Amino acid sequence: MKGMIPADRAQDPQEVGGKAAALSRLKAAGFDVPGFLVLADEAFAEHGSDLIETVTGALPDALAALGPGPYAVRSSARAEDGAEASHAGQFDTVLNVSADGIAAAAAQVRASGKAEHVARYRADRGVADSGLPAVLVQCMIAARTAGVGFSADPVSGRRDICVVSAVQGLADALVGGEVDGESWTISRDGVVDAPDPPEVLTPQEATEVADLARRAEVAFGAPQDIEWAYEGTRLHLLQSRPITTDLRPAPRPDTALVVLDNSNIVESYPGLVSPLTYSFAAYCYNRVYRAFVRLLGLREAQIAENAAVFDNLLTRVDGRVYYNLGNWYRALALLPAFSLNRGYMETMMGVEEPLPSELTDRLAPDPARGWQKVLALLGLGRVAGGLVFEAMRLGRTRRHFLARLQSALDEGADTSGANLTQLAAMYRRIEARLLDRWDAPLVNDFLCMMGFGASRALLKRWAGEAGEGFHNDVMIGQGGIVSAEPARRIAAMGRMAREMPGALDALGQGRDALSAFPDLNSAVTAYLADFGDRCTEELKLESLPLSVDPAPLLAAIASAARRSDVPQARRNTSDWNGLFPRQPLRRALARALTGWAAARVRDRENLRFERTRIFALARRCFLAMGREFHARGLLDGPRDVLFLTVPEVMGAIEGNAPGDDLRALAAMRKAEAEASASRPAPPERIGLRGPVGAYRPAEATPVKVEGGDDRTGTGCSKGKITGRARVVRDPRTEMLEPGEILVAANTDPGWIALFAGAAAIVVERGSLLSHSAIVSREMGIPCVVGIRDATCWLQTGDLIEVDGGSGEVRKRDG
Repeated sequence: MKGMIPADRAQDPQEVGGKAAALSRLKAAGFDVPGFLVLADEAFAEHGSDLIETVTGALPDALAALGPGPYAVRSSARAEDGAEASHAGQFDTVLNVSADGIAAAAAQVRASGKAEHVARYRADRGVADSGLPAVLVQCMIAARTAGVGFSADPVSGRRDICVVSAVQGLADALVGGEVDGESWTISRDGVVDAPDPPEVLTPQEATEVADLARRAEVAFGAPQDIEWAYEGTRLHLLQSRPITTDLRPAPRPDTALVVLDNSNIVESYPGLVSPLTYSFAAYCYNRVYRAFVRLLGLREAQIAENAAVFDNLLTRVDGRVYYNLGNWYRALALLPAFSLNRGYMETMMGVEEPLPSELTDRLAPDPARGWQKVLALLGLGRVAGGLVFEAMRLGRTRRHFLARLQSALDEGADTSGANLTQLAAMYRRIEARLLDRWDAPLVNDFLCMMGFGASRALLKRWAGEAGEGFHNDVMIGQGGIVSAEPARRIAAMGRMAREMPGALDALGQGRDALSAFPDLNSAVTAYLADFGDRCTEELKLESLPLSVDPAPLLAAIASAARRSDVPQARRNTSDWNGLFPRQPLRRALARALTGWAAARVRDRENLRFERTRIFALARRCFLAMGREFHARGLLDGPRDVLFLTVPEVMGAIEGNAPGDDLRALAAMRKAEAEASASRPAPPERIGLRGPVGAYRPAEATPVKVEGGDDRTGTGCSKGKITGRARVVRDPRTEMLEPGEILVAANTDPGWIALFAGAAAIVVERGSLLSHSAIVSREMGIPCVVGIRDATCWLQTGDLIEVDGGSGEVRKRDG
């Protein structure tokens, strides 16, 4: 009928208005739009407000075709829902109208186009008078919840996030600005900001609404402002119009794949990491791995050409440190041996998931052929010769490194009386003498990795599984590993305290209370002199070492005093003749290689202790700088220096900083840290497209723990123990009861007090050369690493069996 237009023919905005034309287009595109019809100009008497008689007579049948009602009667003006002016809220809307009331409601909506405020709205925006609106009659939705959604943020102008607002029931009060809805911010990766707690929508529903807004944007080719409603679980689209506020320009497509991973580095830098620690660590990795590839034969010109690779080995995401795997791969791909054995070199990266072929194929050089292969072999020979030379003079290199370290420690022994210029000079000496000359740890680490792997593989090849077990036995109790010494001394101090009436109470009262027990106090003083730089998360500059906060040490001594002594590991008598009877040559070669590898493992762990002392010196320098900045009014507190970067700190002293408002920088990053702490940690593997800085953390999904009573990881220290599990997340506040098995996500040297009392150790992360494995072997404690969900699968109190030889962990009580 003329003037009454069904949804499938309501396509001309000049005839049916912008809103109806948009809904017709959406319905044709497959969107779930409630049925409607349009009453155009011809439906009204002399283009006024009253319906003509023929339309009134035809309405009952047309409405019956839509559905039983009730209905919503809304405006659809020619200029409504346009890109220049939406006319939102300018015309009347009548809801829950029965079939008998449609004519009157249509007259009301039509007449609202004559209102003075509509004329004023159009004049303010320079929009021509487009006459009275057409009227849209639409089936009402029994909305459980409804609201609006924007495919781009109309406030910030960002096109990469959606904004959703929701209320219970119908959204007419929300659209009219009478109430505030529950607000959600959603990126393509998931929910960015949500109400706490949500009351109207679930995260899944909010994401569905955001997806609906994005689909509408695709359909119209421009960012959209939609109205929607949930009827039960069914999501309806009620309206879609262009966002009329200015948005930021759409970014150019950037599909470059970036892969970030923290499965390894989380052992050194778990959890949130301060900007100062991150920038110091990034500088250390930069300098140290330049030296590493130089050692392996890379020319200085090649290193300079790839400076950006070494500058960006690490990245920081939502306060956590990650490896940028693409840059690590680029660095490896520069080495002469890469084109000869790409697969083996890729395994050197040590990550648990392989890199996507899209990334590796783009970065890897073509396999060497012809003369290129000859040149690569020559380069490999040069590397091998260099390593042999470095291995021969490793003792000399180590002595010189330790001498430089001790010199730096002596010069930086007292930071309390140093001014900023002196502190800056002290830090620069750390860079020049140690970080830029990290030769002994680098050479030893590389030789350790090769020697340990080669000796283990050789024993397995020549003696099978018995050879692997023998390899572990040889590594146990070799002595001289400094990381095991704290546990022995804590146990000894525990025995002292056990025999001294009142000592246990004094340990709980703090360091001053020990003055009544001179022998114990002297032992604690000696321990702090040797190991006062150690603490949990000791590579973080924000961590409090034992020299500052000895409370964890005193608690560990008290715990040792309350339990019976743990038998100390004894070096097993290595029966080489039994392993290789009548094979003197194999026996001699295996024994020599394994002994050499054990020495490299020992030196690796001991040099890591020296690294702790270097980081402790840097910590003292920077905190003293924070003290001086605070004294001069540049920071609100001495530890605010942790929220600056190394270049910012040094620039403020040496004069090359781009700005001088350190207080504002620290305040901004404090707020960032608080926001990061309030969110779940990002996943350990992040794949993204384009710039890393554009990544926004999505809402974390709950970890799904598989069932079953058995797990198998990597057995690192032989022995079979059954005991109760103790899941520990913070070693500073938790202790083990006698006979308990330590279960942790990861450990570092700061956990040694717990190691001393553990019947066995189960760790989610780690390898045969991780700190957990080395110290466990040295102390003779059964240890299994690589049980990825151990802290979720196991609960404190579970009875479990740990086989440190096979790597099996089994629940024994169901």
